[in-house]
Amino acid sequence: MSHIVLWRGVTAGMAGRGPGSVRLCVVRQHYVPQDTRVLREVEALADAGYEVDVLCVRRPGEPARERRGRIRIRRLVVPDRGGGLARYLLRNPWFFAQAAVLLGVWHLRRRYRVVQVNSLPDALIFAAAVPRLLGARVLLDLQECMPEFFATKFGTSTAHPAVRVLIRLEQASIRFAHAVVTPTAQLRALFVARGAAPSKITVVMDGADEDVFRRQPDARPDPGHFTLISHGTIEERYGLDTAVEAVAAVRAEIPGVRLKIYGDGSDKARLARLAVARGVVDRVWFSEGFVPFAELTHALSTADVGVVAMKRDAFRDVTLPGKLFDFVAMGLPSAVSRTRSITQTFDQDCFEYFESGNADDLARALRRLHADAGRRARLAEHARRAAEPYRWPRQRETYLAVVDGLLNTRRKP
Repeated sequence: MSHIVLWRGVTAGMAGRGPGSVRLCVVRQHYVPQDTRVLREVEALADAGYEVDVLCVRRPGEPARERRGRIRIRRLVVPDRGGGLARYLLRNPWFFAQAAVLLGVWHLRRRYRVVQVNSLPDALIFAAAVPRLLGARVLLDLQECMPEFFATKFGTSTAHPAVRVLIRLEQASIRFAHAVVTPTAQLRALFVARGAAPSKITVVMDGADEDVFRRQPDARPDPGHFTLISHGTIEERYGLDTAVEAVAAVRAEIPGVRLKIYGDGSDKARLARLAVARGVVDRVWFSEGFVPFAELTHALSTADVGVVAMKRDAFRDVTLPGKLFDFVAMGLPSAVSRTRSITQTFDQDCFEYFESGNADDLARALRRLHADAGRRARLAEHARRAAEPYRWPRQRETYLAVVDGLLNTRRKP
């Protein structure tokens, strides 16, 4: 069985905005469709009638080329050896060089009207130089902030010379693009504070695709268990070690507690060892990598509580986790670590908040949620109402309006 998240369906396109002769290209140095933001954007473009080429990274077992209705995907193999900074320094130039050549060649054949590049890295936008020079409009999706990401991942200060270089590259990338979208108001404010033109940046939030993330009517939580769930990329910064520690802290008081982790990533092996060390190997379960959407939504439908345990830092204070919107769309009450971006977007009545990195405080939150089913229901309903403006059907229209604006704007001489 495949353990790669699959497309929600073949997109044939709908009548409306874009005639099929209008071709766009989306570039992302990551796996597609595992990157759900890119997946939503690409499907929105195809549903609006545009022909979309996607250039991304190839995961073992994936086809190099794939066609889904109006969507055509080309995947590139990039080096995946080593770790830490050396791995990034190897992967980024390798993908950039291939992307720059292919975009130049493809544009001569297909005449893209818009080329969209999704960070990280920000400087990948310059791979679109040939299409831009030949008249294509360029859209930059700053999914994250590269300087803060670098500083937190590699343990440097924001005053480090490499971080200052990344800030300059970020701003140069924004200037190079004709328009920019980003997923949070906090990110937009950060880019503007560093010199970007406010009029150039539009917030398009990561609302869940409700065609995918909907509760399965026949699925119910197991009354014999208290099931916690988390999904997505498994990295240290997402704080799942805090969740494992909290499960160990409450296992005697909540005999049926269990934690299900769906996804894959570099921190998975460490978490498995931690579960053994804390005596909860029978309470912590991992999927065999990413899973199809149908399997994931069934698991979410049978869970009691979603867990978002991100470690708070300069990077996470301006980003929002996509899984949070998935939980809200599914009507799943959640225990959520406090970060600035989350608490500024959702009030205290949306989630059972706990202090980031504090397993004892997460354990307290789990005890409270386990003891009060009514509170779980109230939190889920309040979060649903609070998230109404952030739903993907609304954000989708904002995103498509940006694309339409680029298509309708003549290139300045």
